[in-house]
Amino acid sequence: MKNLIISILSTCLFALIISCNTKQEVKEQKQEADYEQLVPGEQAPLSNPNQNSFGRMRNVGTQKWKSRPGARLQRLDPEVRTVSLDELSMSDPFIFTDKKTNTYYLTSTGGNLYKSKDLKMWEGPHSIIDLTGTWMDSLWVAAAEIHHFNDKYYLAGTWSDHTTLIEAVPRRYNVPMNQTQLLVANSVEGPYKPLVQEYDFCLGPKDWDIIDGTLYEENDTVYLVFVHEWTQIIDGTMDYFPLSEDLTHRTAEPKTMFRASEAAWSKEMNSIGEATFGMKMPGWVTDGPQMFRTQTGKLGMLWSSWGENRYAQGIAYSESGSIKGPWVQEEEAFKGDNSGHGMLFKTFEGKTLFIIHHAEERGPRKPQIYEVDDSGDKLILGERYHP
Repeated sequence: MKNLIISILSTCLFALIISCNTKQEVKEQKQEADYEQLVPGEQAPLSNPNQNSFGRMRNVGTQKWKSRPGARLQRLDPEVRTVSLDELSMSDPFIFTDKKTNTYYLTSTGGNLYKSKDLKMWEGPHSIIDLTGTWMDSLWVAAAEIHHFNDKYYLAGTWSDHTTLIEAVPRRYNVPMNQTQLLVANSVEGPYKPLVQEYDFCLGPKDWDIIDGTLYEENDTVYLVFVHEWTQIIDGTMDYFPLSEDLTHRTAEPKTMFRASEAAWSKEMNSIGEATFGMKMPGWVTDGPQMFRTQTGKLGMLWSSWGENRYAQGIAYSESGSIKGPWVQEEEAFKGDNSGHGMLFKTFEGKTLFIIHHAEERGPRKPQIYEVDDSGDKLILGERYHP
C-alpha cells in the first residue's frame, strides 16, 4: 500500500511539473508572438566632434522580455543626508505638497524621494519604488511625479527598456521600449508598486514611444497626458487618453493635442546644431507636460522643447477650456535659457511656485524655483524664489 501511495504521488507531481512547464512555454510563446524580433537598422548620421548633444549614443538590442530580468544590475541605495536645494543636481524636478504630513516631496528622473518642511533643506534620497515581478524591475525611471486621488498616492514615471526594439526607423533611429506607467501606494512615501501586476503590462499602445506622462482630472475623468516621442515620429506630439475609474487601463485610444512644430519658439534640432544620442536626428521635440488652471479658470499646459538657446520652457492654452482644445501656442518661450520641464505647485500658504531644471552651458542640470503670477488668464514668470 505504501509503495502504491508513493507511486500515485510521484505521478501527480510529474503531471504538475509538466503542466507548469507547458503553461510557461505558452506564456513565452505568447510574449514572442506579441513582440516580434526586429533587426536594428541604419541610424541617423553621427554628430560632429564637440557638437552639442543630448545624451550619449544608445545601442538598442533585441533580447526578449523573458531574458531581460537576468541582465539587470541591482542599484545600491545612496546615503541619506540633508542638503540645500542648491546642492542637488537632477532633471525633471516635481514637488508634491502633502497637507497630511505638512511636508514637501521632491521627485525627479531617477525616482528617489527628497522631503522638506521649508523648501530650502531637503532630506534624501529615499528609495520608494518596488517593481518586483514586472518588466520594469531594476530599470531607470524618468520624470517621476506624485499625484493624489481617492486616498491613494500614484507615481507616474517613464521606464525605458533598451533591450527591446519596437521600431527601426530607416536612417533615423532604433526606437526602444519607452512607457509611462502608474504605481500606487497608501502613503506618500511609498512603497509604490505597479497598479497592474501583470509582468508585461503597458498602459499605452506598446508600439508607441511614450514618455513624460502626467495625470489630469476633468469632469470626473482622469486622463494620462503624455509625449509621443519625436525620435519615433519626427514631429513630436502631446497626446492623451482617458483612464478607467480605478486608473488601471485606458478606456479610449490616444488623441493628439498638438505638434511641437506648431510653436514658433520650438526649433528643428538640426537647424540649431543640436544632436541627440550622438546623432544628427532631424525633428521637433515635445517634453514634460503639466496641466494647470489659472485663477480665472484658464486651462493651460506647461511643456518643453528645444529653442534658440537649447532647452526651453513653453506654454499652450486651450481655447475651449477643455483638454480637447483647440490648443494655441504662446509665440515666445516662457523661459528659454536652457531651462525646462517645469512644474507648478502650491505652498502651504497658498502661493503658486514654479520649479524647473536649468543648466549652465554643458554643466549639470540644477533645480530652481521661481515665483509666478497666475491671477489672470496667462502665467507671468516672476523672480527667483529663495526660501
